[in-house]
Amino acid sequence: MLEQTLSEVYTKFKIHFYQEMFNHLHSRETSLTTVEMFCVEVIYALKNPTVAEFANFINVSSPNAAYKVNSLIKKGYIEKIQSETDRREYHLVVTDKYINYFNLSQKYVNTVVERAQDYFTPEQIAFLDDILRDMSLELMKDVAIPPVSINPN
Repeated sequence: MLEQTLSEVYTKFKIHFYQEMFNHLHSRETSLTTVEMFCVEVIYALKNPTVAEFANFINVSSPNAAYKVNSLIKKGYIEKIQSETDRREYHLVVTDKYINYFNLSQKYVNTVVERAQDYFTPEQIAFLDDILRDMSLELMKDVAIPPVSINPN
């Protein structure tokens, strides 16, 4: 039962995001392929990785990752920023163009959270938050990404 319910919630979040994404595709506000969308989401989640860290995480060769990165740079979704500690190293940073894209899904998360806060008691919200945090930190250690920080814009 939990598997079905969690899968349903996850699917609804994804589908809502895809609906919003397709609305923007029709208005030509975005130009990402599906693979590029996944790549920029990984780069965002990894919080400014190097090309090598990105390549390692998605398990592709460095030249393949560099090709994907260059395409995302050309489309304006990420940029390379030189490391201040090691001038030979560059970090991948998402641009405001991606943040606006990301907010398509984040706005719905915020809407669902607001609805939950109206529907559930504060104690239930705290309990749900504890469960989700434990799931993220303890049960999903195989997805090694830094903790998510929310941009309220």
